[in-house]
Amino acid sequence: MRIGELSERTDTPRRLLRYYEEQGLIVADRTPNGYRAYDESNVDRVVQIRGLLDAGLPTRIIKQILPCLDKPRVIHFPDATPEMLATLENERDRMTERIRFLTRNRDAVAEYLDAVRERMATGSVAAG
Repeated sequence: MRIGELSERTDTPRRLLRYYEEQGLIVADRTPNGYRAYDESNVDRVVQIRGLLDAGLPTRIIKQILPCLDKPRVIHFPDATPEMLATLENERDRMTERIRFLTRNRDAVAEYLDAVRERMATGSVAAG
């Protein structure tokens, strides 16, 4: 697929896709006329990258952990420094805390919805 389709399917600007390619996060083949050609696996890869970026990970770390998301897994350890491991541990802990917070909020919203629906079903809520 061409960059426009990948952009549309992942809701990611083309410029950002080119940046991901420059950073070595995604790979595009080149057609004879020079256009980028992406395979289907890049759709999931871009979604993963965006999620990791949203979680606060820098691209240099994302590049190192992306192989862990592939199957078969090919993990390269030469760049694993104590600082990088500490950064990943901190990011993992931060994500875990964020998940707890989001789960608590989701459960509160679900509880509210259940209560409102129950009242509506029994006719206790006035129409607005």
